[in-house]
Amino acid sequence: MSAVIHPTAVVSPEADLGEGVKVGPYCVVEGRSVIGAGTILRPFVSVGDFVIIGENCRIFEYAAIGGDPQDHGYAGEKSWVRVGNNCVIRENVTINRATGEGNDTVVGDGCFIMEGVHLAHNVRLGSHVVIANKVGISGHVTVGDHTVFGGMAGIHQYVRIGSYCMIGGMYRVSQDVPHYTLASGEPLRLTGLNSIGLKRANFSVASRRAIRAFYSELYGKGRLFSRAFQEALEKKASYIPEVQRILEFYEGTQRGVTFWGKSGGGNVEPEPLSN
Repeated sequence: MSAVIHPTAVVSPEADLGEGVKVGPYCVVEGRSVIGAGTILRPFVSVGDFVIIGENCRIFEYAAIGGDPQDHGYAGEKSWVRVGNNCVIRENVTINRATGEGNDTVVGDGCFIMEGVHLAHNVRLGSHVVIANKVGISGHVTVGDHTVFGGMAGIHQYVRIGSYCMIGGMYRVSQDVPHYTLASGEPLRLTGLNSIGLKRANFSVASRRAIRAFYSELYGKGRLFSRAFQEALEKKASYIPEVQRILEFYEGTQRGVTFWGKSGGGNVEPEPLSN
């Protein structure tokens, strides 16, 4: 089945629409955009030039994908937005193109982006990320797979957020959040392991215990973090791959990593793991 385009929509003759694409009333599809098979644009969606959208996505009213980056350094260079397959992008979402020739803003497969979310230039989301209403993600932020954001959270530019994390609603994230953790509070702190998320993702009990034990090593009461981290690096090869991944995340930080503890400071021992 060829694409179905409402007579009030404006679609560039250069645009490439896959089989079964539906373009609703008053949509605008510009330039050389590509929309994959089975994707549905609800009324009033705007898709700019240099946008590639995957298959079987649903994009709701007044979403604007592929606008120029809100960056003083942008000089009109060719850059991209790339959206994966099976994504849901709800009303009033804005996703800006990247800054820098040939660079891209990326949304992975299976993401659910709720109403009013903003993804700035050069953001890179992994797969199956869930972002609740009104979250703002600043430029150059990276997010791992299966991470969840509570509504109205604000993410500082260049922050990295790992996989299988959960960020509390209405909090400000100004430093990196490592894999598999919960983060909330003002100032933001790691408050536990994302145990429910890891269980749902079929992480074994042994893996979850090893992850929790590692965080206990780093942030246990009475331990100097820098010494604990150096000791962990020295025995990196002895850890399971999930823990090695956490160590590599810490090694790659530029903004620093959010610490474990109650809001206002103070390290705490992670609670015991239930099966």
